[in-house]
Amino acid sequence: MEQIVEDTAVELLRISATELPGDVLEGLRRARERTEGVLGRSQLENILRNVEIAGERSLPMCQDTGVISFFVRLGDGFPIRSRLREILVRATRRATEEVPLRPNAVDLFEGNTGDNVGRNGYVPHLYIDLVEGDKLELIAMPKGGGSSNVAALGMLKPGVGLRGVKAFVIEAVASAGSLGCPPYLVGVGVGGGEDICMYLAKRALLRPVGERNPDPRVAALEEELLEKVNELGIGVMGLGEGPTAYDLHIEVAARHPASLPVGVVISCWALRHAEAVISKDGEVTIRRVL
Repeated sequence: MEQIVEDTAVELLRISATELPGDVLEGLRRARERTEGVLGRSQLENILRNVEIAGERSLPMCQDTGVISFFVRLGDGFPIRSRLREILVRATRRATEEVPLRPNAVDLFEGNTGDNVGRNGYVPHLYIDLVEGDKLELIAMPKGGGSSNVAALGMLKPGVGLRGVKAFVIEAVASAGSLGCPPYLVGVGVGGGEDICMYLAKRALLRPVGERNPDPRVAALEEELLEKVNELGIGVMGLGEGPTAYDLHIEVAARHPASLPVGVVISCWALRHAEAVISKDGEVTIRRVL
C-alpha cells in the first residue's frame, strides 16, 4: 500500500506540473473570449498554447514548479496513518527527478536542498483532515513563488466590518498588480485567526472555477469582489486588457470578538493541482475536472 500511495503522489505531481485542471483551462478560455485588446488576447493565446505544449510533451508549463503542498483527507479505516508524511516526502524527491521539478526548497542556512524537501519537516506542506471512511483523498498543489509573494494578511479591527474586509481584498489585489502573473484566481479567508484565515484562502483556490460558496451571502460577496477586482484594470499580465481575475473564492470561519482576520492568497494564471482517491484495497481513482 505504501508504494501505491507514493506512486500516486508522484503521478499527481506530474499531472499538476504539466496539465491544468479542466475548469481552470475553461476559465482561461472564457477570459480570452471576453478580452478585446490585441495585447491581452495574444497573451492569453500564448498561455493556452503553452499549456497545450506542456501537456503534449509532459513537461512543466512553468519553470517555477512551486513549493509543494498536499491536502489530505484521511479516513479512519485507511491502513496508513503516521507514515504518510514519510511516503509523501519520498514521492516529492522522486517527482523532482522524474518529472522533473525545479528544486525550490531553500534552507535558511544551507541554501537549496536540491530535492524540494525541507530538512526540518515542513516542506512539502501537509494539510490533514481526519474523516470517516476508509479512503485517502490526496490533492497535490505546487504553488509558485511569484504569486505567493503577493499574498496578504490583515488583522483588521472588528469595527471595520464587512466594508473593511472588502477594502482589504481589493487593496491586496491592487498591490499585487502584475507581480503574480495575472489573470488570477483569488482566494480569500475571513475569520478563524492569523493562521486559519490564510489556510482558508489557500484552500479556497481548490474550489472549481465558477462554483460559488454554498452560503448565498458569501456567494454574493464573491461576485461583488470579483467585479470590483476586475475594475482595477490590471488586466492580463498587467497590460490593462482582459480580466485581472477569472474568479474569486471566499471561505469563512468564526473569529475572536477582538479581531477580524482576513487572508488573501493569489494564484497566478497557472492554478495547478491534481487529485486522487485511494481505497483501503489500493484502488486508485485520479479525478479530473473536464
